[in-house]
Order: sequence, then C-alpha cells, then structure tokens
Amino acid sequence: MKLAIVTAYPPSKVTLNEYAYHLVKHFRQHQEVSELVLLTDDLAAEAVIDFKEEGCKVTVKPCWKFNSYANVLSIAKAIRITQPDMVLYNLQFMKFGDKKIPAALGLFSPWLTKLMKVKTTVLLHNIMETVDLESAGFTTNKIKKGIFNFIGESLTRVILKADKVVLTISKYVDILEEKYQADNCVLIPHGTFEIPEEPSYDLPTGALKIMTFGKFGTYKKVENLIEAVEQVRTRTGQDLEIVIAGTDNPNTIGYLDDVKEQYKEVSNITFTGYVAEEDVPTIFSESAMVVFPYTSTTGSSGVLHQAGSYGKAVVMPDLGDLSILVKEEGYKGEFFEPESVESLAGAIEKLVQDTAYRNGIAQANYKAATALPMSVITRMYLNEFGVEEMVTYPQMPMAV
Repeated sequence: MKLAIVTAYPPSKVTLNEYAYHLVKHFRQHQEVSELVLLTDDLAAEAVIDFKEEGCKVTVKPCWKFNSYANVLSIAKAIRITQPDMVLYNLQFMKFGDKKIPAALGLFSPWLTKLMKVKTTVLLHNIMETVDLESAGFTTNKIKKGIFNFIGESLTRVILKADKVVLTISKYVDILEEKYQADNCVLIPHGTFEIPEEPSYDLPTGALKIMTFGKFGTYKKVENLIEAVEQVRTRTGQDLEIVIAGTDNPNTIGYLDDVKEQYKEVSNITFTGYVAEEDVPTIFSESAMVVFPYTSTTGSSGVLHQAGSYGKAVVMPDLGDLSILVKEEGYKGEFFEPESVESLAGAIEKLVQDTAYRNGIAQANYKAATALPMSVITRMYLNEFGVEEMVTYPQMPMAV
C-alpha cells in the first residue's frame, strides 16, 4: 500500500513532529508499505530521510503552513496529486495553528479526505473533554470556557467523520463512544520510540541530574521543581543538578527566560533549549530521574515512554491520564500532589536517597517500555488499515 501521513516532521518544531519521525521510521520497515508520502508543513521542507534500516521509499511533500487558512484545500490538493491508498492524520487540536480559526479549519481535512473516497484514519492525541483550558493556557473566563467547549465538541464530531479515529488511552475511547455514540474509535497505545539495550543503571560521577523535558509555561511549569530540589539539597546535602530540557510552549513565549531571571541566584541549573533528536539519548541516560512538574495533562505522555526506554525512574503528579498510563501499561513512579512543593520535594528525596528503590522503578519502566515498541504499534495500525502481514516463505528446492 501507498501510505500518506499528514503531520509535522523534523526539522519542523510544530507539535507531534518527533512522534511522526518514529512512525515513519517503523512504517517504512513493514513489507506491506510500498511507499510513504509525508504531507508536512512548510518548515519540514528540509527534512532529511536518512534511516540506517532498510525500508520503502519516503517522499516529503510540504503542503500546509502553521496558522494558514488554506490548509484544508492545500492538503486535499496534495492528496489528489499523490493518490495514496490510505491517509493517516497525526493530530491534536492545535496541530494546524495556535490561532483559533486556522486551527479549527485544519481539522476539517480528514473529513474532506474521506469525501474524496480515500480511506482516512486519524490518530488523535488528545480530546477536549480531558483538557483543563485554564492550565493549558487557553482561558480563565467561564463564558469563554463554555464557548471553547462547544467549539471543541463540534470539532470532535467533525474529526469522528473519518473512517477510524485512533486514541492512545482507553479512557478517551470510552468518552467518545459514550458522549458522541461513536462506533469507529480504536485504542492503539502511544508506544515507545526507541528500545536501547537495557542500561546498567549506573550513573556518571558528579552531581545527580534531576531532569524535566518538554514545552513549558502552561500546565508544565518548573518553578515548583526548582524550589523542591532546593529543599532536597538543604535536607540531604546531596550534589544535585536541575536540568530543564526543552523550550517554551508556543502559548507562553518568554516563560523560560523569566524563570532564568527569577532563579538566577540558584546554583546548578541547566537550561538546554531545544533538544535535537540525536541528543535525546545522552540527556536521558545522564539523568538520575525524570520529573513531570505538571498541573494537568492533555494526553498520553511521550516523555514517560522515553524515560522508560532509557531505564529511568520518574516522579509524576497523581493526575488522571498519567495514572491511567501507569495502570494500563505497567509503568511505575513516585507520585506527588500536583500543586505541592513539599510533596514534590518528598518524592524526589526518596529517589535521591534510596538508589535501590530508584533503580527498581527504572527497571520496571524499562520492562514496560519494551512491551510496546513502535514496530508493534505500526503493525497495529496496518491491521486496522486492513492490511494483512506479508509472510515470506522459504523457497522449495527444485525437483531433480
């Protein structure tokens, strides 16, 4: 089959670009996929498709722009030109823009693709029913929240017009089936990007690195993390380094610069900025733990799966989606109350002080991560597409 994926893709910084990279890496290794066409945003025009593994041809066709009003038409035109057998949309609600109208218009694209008689599947990473609009930086006004929810429900109904909608958490499937009477929803877990060989769990000499990773400023804030680590330093006397890996959320540009200024007197804080794909293994492997300083969640956590794949213990808030992932996929972590610096400090301190306990959590997370590699996840998609696995049989010897 010729498979098209509508997505952002590195070097684009648009959301879900990294997830697309790993989808492509593993889809192209399946014999059933004869060609991959990436229908990307214009910032991915310089994308380099250079995988070591053998696989099918990959074509990059930039055809949409972040915050463009014309995306629904330009994507349709690209699909008409490339003529794929199947289109997979890698989506969340702000995929096509951070301005309301272009973001909403872009979400009509899967429906139009289906109307063009092309089989259409949407991978939807979040749903409006589980997004805290205030924490996510959208609005604090009650009237505006009501408007956002109405628009979100309407757009959900539009997305559900695709042939199939894939969700990464069972709770999301339950909500859409119950609230919207949807009968085309499928659960396929997030999956783990890379599965390195099991680490030794030994750490480099020097300060213990306490790392957080993501886009910060909305529901992911680092002030409590910095203050919690300061408490742990005081109580334990341990040499600890805070590593804040990532960038500002597009809705809160300048947030990390403000944090740097606010905590300029605090020692041993590293702000890495954007972490390139090739640098991800190093930043995870050097860390003693990965902390999730979240006040809410908006979907399955790619960072949790990455932490597991590199054999890292995690410190997580006791919040809905993360708690569900832990139960459903076998991850473990030390939990804290989301708004409490003292609770966060206590959770970090446990992992700092007890190496055996920390390594036990790390080993459990590695085991959970290895159970759902992206090779398995992409096979699940192909099964949903109705593509049976190709089996190569050994050639029979010729009769003499």
